[in-house]
Amino acid sequence: MAGPLPDNGGVTANEPPSKRSGRLRPIRRVPRPRLTGVLDSPVRNLSVGLAYTLTVMLTATSAYMGQGWSFRDAAYMVVTTVFTVGYGEVRPIDTPVLDLITISLVVLGCTGVIFMTGALIQFITLNQQAMGIRRMNRQIDTLHGHVVVCGFGRLGAELARALSASSAGFVILEADAGRATEARLAGFLCVHGDASSEQVLRSAGVERAHALTAVLSNDALNVFITLSARALNPELMIVARGELSSTEGKLLQAGADKVVLPAHIGAERIAELLLYQESVRILESLERSHGIRRVLRTFGLELEIVTAAPQSQAVRMTVAAVERQAKGAFFIVQINRRNGDVQNAPPGDAVIGEGDGIVLMGRPNRAELLTTLFDPRQKVGVRG
Repeated sequence: MAGPLPDNGGVTANEPPSKRSGRLRPIRRVPRPRLTGVLDSPVRNLSVGLAYTLTVMLTATSAYMGQGWSFRDAAYMVVTTVFTVGYGEVRPIDTPVLDLITISLVVLGCTGVIFMTGALIQFITLNQQAMGIRRMNRQIDTLHGHVVVCGFGRLGAELARALSASSAGFVILEADAGRATEARLAGFLCVHGDASSEQVLRSAGVERAHALTAVLSNDALNVFITLSARALNPELMIVARGELSSTEGKLLQAGADKVVLPAHIGAERIAELLLYQESVRILESLERSHGIRRVLRTFGLELEIVTAAPQSQAVRMTVAAVERQAKGAFFIVQINRRNGDVQNAPPGDAVIGEGDGIVLMGRPNRAELLTTLFDPRQKVGVRG
């Protein structure tokens, strides 16, 4: 036999909601929230301050004239008092009524001038900011074939400086107000807004841009930015940053052309310093020698170290075969063997092994070819 039902305040489980609703607490009503303050409008502040100050000045002038002063003397006294110039009294203040008028004028008039000065500074500052933003937006509207940099963190700031040094056109998208201000103070075009928003991307001219870089530290945001940018501009070149190696496939599927893994690049750089010390020393000496760098760039050449990854296409190929595959994009000037041997000016029949460091000299636009030859074969995500 079933025991007694638990006491739940006289409300049965199968009682209709219409009968239970009378026993529920009603939603508390609150006043409509005010999202703006009384002093938020610089135009209103300036108008109120000006009207208040003029009212005080006209009242004081009338009061002085009521005590037998001329309009000229009264107006002069009011102006010199309110604006705290203080050249001296034009007439003696020798009655209690004149004392009261003067004290009231000093307190009320100076207060009005101080408030009006603050409102004027606020008005000028906000108008300068608005004019600067309008000027910046006009410059952004004239850009074509530029780069959209999403994020002004450590990587985004370095990227912006590099693009600026090369005189490339670019626009920064930054959601943080402080960083956006920092970017503008550095002289960069910057739109304050969420880069994952299509409206913000359009304001940066993504539909007219040549490339976009998503370099936020949040992988999920980078994926969403890539999806939005690819939908707005199918021809856009997108380079995205990934913190986790597992994000690379997601970014490629979202529409990224290239994925940069900063941790992976840093590890490769450390490995180069450990394994290919002689080659790194040569490259660093070239980096410090601006004359040699200018000569190389004059001829459209650059030096770079790549590693022949296991299962890459270049492994077990000869130097001559790799250079034929490159079709003049680069040629091999040095091979750093895994056992520590360094082979300068390797012959055409030299075979490249797994993990060998290859020093290349070639044209700047060879990244895709290097990826094909020296990176491990992998299934690339389908671009959406």
